Amino acid sequence: MKSFFKFTFASILGVIIGGFILLFLGIMIIAAIASSSDKPVDIKDKSILEIKLNKQLVDRGSDNPMSNFNFFTMSADANIGLNTVLENIEKAKTDEKIKGIYLNVTDIPANFGGMASIEEIRNKLKEFKTTGKFIVSYNNFGHSQKAYYLTSIADSVFLNPEAGLFLLGMGGERTFYRKFLEKIGVEAQVIRVGKYKSATEQYFRDDMSDESREQTMAYVGAMWNQLLEGISEERNITVEKLNQLIDEVAVRKAADAEKYGLIDGVIYEDEMEDKLRKLSDIKENKKLRLVSTSDYANAPDANYKFSKNKIAVIYASGAIGLKQNESSIGPGLAKTIREARLDSTIKAIVLRVNSPGGYANVSDFIWREVKLASDAKPVIASMGNVAASGGYYIACTADTIVADKNTITGSIGIYGLFFSGEELIKEKFGLTTDSYGTNEHAAFGGSYPLMLPISSRKFTPTEKEIVQSIINNGYDIFVSRVAEGRNMTVEQVHEVAQGRVWNAMDAQKNGLVDVLGGLETAIQIAKEKAGVEDYRIVSLPKLKDPFEAIIEELTGKAKIKILKNELGSFYNTYEKTQDLIQLGGIQARIPYEIDLH
Repeated sequence: MKSFFKFTFASILGVIIGGFILLFLGIMIIAAIASSSDKPVDIKDKSILEIKLNKQLVDRGSDNPMSNFNFFTMSADANIGLNTVLENIEKAKTDEKIKGIYLNVTDIPANFGGMASIEEIRNKLKEFKTTGKFIVSYNNFGHSQKAYYLTSIADSVFLNPEAGLFLLGMGGERTFYRKFLEKIGVEAQVIRVGKYKSATEQYFRDDMSDESREQTMAYVGAMWNQLLEGISEERNITVEKLNQLIDEVAVRKAADAEKYGLIDGVIYEDEMEDKLRKLSDIKENKKLRLVSTSDYANAPDANYKFSKNKIAVIYASGAIGLKQNESSIGPGLAKTIREARLDSTIKAIVLRVNSPGGYANVSDFIWREVKLASDAKPVIASMGNVAASGGYYIACTADTIVADKNTITGSIGIYGLFFSGEELIKEKFGLTTDSYGTNEHAAFGGSYPLMLPISSRKFTPTEKEIVQSIINNGYDIFVSRVAEGRNMTVEQVHEVAQGRVWNAMDAQKNGLVDVLGGLETAIQIAKEKAGVEDYRIVSLPKLKDPFEAIIEELTGKAKIKILKNELGSFYNTYEKTQDLIQLGGIQARIPYEIDLH
């Protein structure tokens, strides 16, 4: 017994000491990274801004060096902030020490970013070219369509001899689960408003409805035409010729791309470096002066002037739910908007929305604060890749709505998705339920014996009628919010609503969008409406401090790692289940995730 207590005490002591060591190391890492990130960077003459697009693009990059640090791999899982890229390009325009821009897209991920974000960077690069400075791009492994569209803006585009370039058209594939659910004894109960609100079709159909296909082809076609026209303009190839090359799959490798004028040369990376030396007037065999976007963000800006006037850019990114963080929208966003409204130094608000929507009641909660803010000061909505359904809901009351040509928006509608599993629960698992209650509907909707969003029974006709009335009421409120915010009649909104997804160009024609443009366009409009000559940007919500980040990182990543270890290959199934849970209940959400190839 004595040895048992000694062993137990030693184990506990070891855990405590290990915890302190980890905490100490974490603090040291934070201090080291934070000090290096805050240190001003000295830019030398004949430097080149290297925009390395090797991580996922998000609307807002983090100022916190620990926000994307992975303590299990002891490395940074960083992303790239669209705001940082745009600010860097703007700064480089007038920086005499920066000779040009090197677009390094060698490791660009497949999920790099949406077409609207890519368009914003491309437009900014086009603006940069007017300064007379060069832009060159290089890829060691090959271009995806979106990557090539972005890099086609460069003065010169180069590929590795063994790299590929496939232009195939834009499309995707959807999975339908009706037969699968039927086999396991589960039925999807769908209650919705709007013939285009196809968010739930994959659970009760085996293919796309005509309405779903119609709206999908409309916005995909618009995106594709935008991509072709952009490439055509920069590469001096007609759209007809491009379509011919694509239909024939004539371009497969780097040599093909050069043959048809899609790129300017086939070279190795060392040859690319030689070209950069010549362009920046660096002697042969001397080290190139490449400046990363993270370093350049910390370089002094000669044009920066401090101002007491602020324009708040409030980022609303991710699905709308009950939790608020950097990748999801929750009730906390309403608090941030309220604080910006009450802050007299904030002269205008730009609400940057990049959201497919989500919980209808949370959307309305945030809408209320946007409405109060717009009554007090200029509020401009800037739409990113997606600002649909609940994402449009929270933006519709802004003074001006700005969207990129490739923004997906609209989807004004509400649905309810509920799963019943009578056969699964009773026949396959052998579970039975028995209800009781003080009133007729006390056991509304049944119970959830499997601890999953699968009810023990289907709705009764009365229950279904009640839920339908709630959803109808939610839709009517949604439409009335849009009508009020957009100065339209309810009838006019209903004509373009019904869950229909629009590309921004069509949305503008239908009165749902005011101006086509990006984040910088929205900020300029905010400045003009606020009537200020000088201003500075403040980004909200405030990001977590490094110590909060390290605690959340350790606890959150630990939970995920344990789940992955325990579930193994079934972890992907777990993730899908979590997505399914998020889709359940009453939602104002886009019909599906946009994942185009």
